[in-house]
Amino acid sequence: MKPLPPLLAAEPAPAAPPAASVGERLAAFMRPGALTLAALPPLSLYVHLPWCLKKCPYCDFNSHAVRDGLDALPQRRYVDALVADLEAALPFVWGRRVHTIFIGGGTPSLFAPEEIERLLAAIRARLPLEPGCEVTLEANPGTFERERFHAYRAAGINRLSIGVQSFDDARLADLGRVHDAAQARAAIAEAKDAFETFNIDLMYALPGQSLAECEADLAAALAFAPPHLSVYQLTIEPNTFFAKYPPPLPDDDLAAAMLDCIAETTAAAGLERYEVSAYARAGHRARHNLNYWEFGDYLGIGAGAHGKLSFPHRVVRQVRLRDPAAYLAGAEAGVAIASESEVARADLPFEFMLNALRLRDGFELARFAERTGLPLSAIEHGLAEAERRGLVERDLRRIRPTARGFDFLNDLVGLFLP
Repeated sequence: MKPLPPLLAAEPAPAAPPAASVGERLAAFMRPGALTLAALPPLSLYVHLPWCLKKCPYCDFNSHAVRDGLDALPQRRYVDALVADLEAALPFVWGRRVHTIFIGGGTPSLFAPEEIERLLAAIRARLPLEPGCEVTLEANPGTFERERFHAYRAAGINRLSIGVQSFDDARLADLGRVHDAAQARAAIAEAKDAFETFNIDLMYALPGQSLAECEADLAAALAFAPPHLSVYQLTIEPNTFFAKYPPPLPDDDLAAAMLDCIAETTAAAGLERYEVSAYARAGHRARHNLNYWEFGDYLGIGAGAHGKLSFPHRVVRQVRLRDPAAYLAGAEAGVAIASESEVARADLPFEFMLNALRLRDGFELARFAERTGLPLSAIEHGLAEAERRGLVERDLRRIRPTARGFDFLNDLVGLFLP
């Protein structure tokens, strides 16, 4: 389950440049401003490990194929760089407890359990973790990674997210995946034995996929009674191989029929659709992703990692250096940040609604002012129009998307554009 929400293209307000000293940057973030946040939101930690065995043709995440074999992967040096990056970030999150950790990529399961354990020990030594902190690792279903699942559990990982995507060998080949259906099934069985909570990632509306094939993929996943299932529609993202050479995808009507099938079948299997693409049994919702959708804070470390940090009078976005070699050098020198900018006041309503309306239950009215520092009047015009179109419903405590709003989410969140 990929944890990063989209960064918006809005013009950011000026902020202290990364080249400034820590003291100068912190002073700039703490100065009086246009916002007043009564309390800081929960804080999560995202850790990005950027290497994969092979770059998938649909992937627009910051991932890089391992070129000279796994033995050449700079695991120890990269973990050291992550720790240095975290050390440099501590003044900006000092005293705040971390509620969840997500190690994503890339393919983090290429890293040895010993290195993951060393990383988690370093994090615990520097940041206070909430009791029962959710610690997720993304993993691929290859035999090499699968053999490590129990060792990751012993290292401190308590939730695994497995990138299956499909149980059809032909579709997996179309997607450029390096595993087959048999390996996917074996990986899930191994994860189920090692973890109480795990997630299966699936995709639908794949090149040439039929409704029956989508149903078969879903049935194969549900046969394992997963605590959590993420199901994403394949979309063509810019700057990917598929963007340059688009494959034949199912039309909108067929894709909609697949989504209807997914919603009905998961509900019948006891999974609640609590977010647009997320289905969970009671007690197994992805707490890390919920923090994104509820507009919480997250410190992002690692090559290309994004972060969002709140201060009493502003919200700041950060992006780490993207190229792994540049990141390694930068983190070791204490300058891993590529860009840092304040979110403009005018953009905050849209950023909040873009995330919060992905949730079936929507959000509490008080949460908007708490997380943005803005009054509810900042979204009233959009809410009134959304209500008129039947896209949201509200009472004195909560705003939630209707079934129609959930189906037409892009139209709904578009009403809150600056």
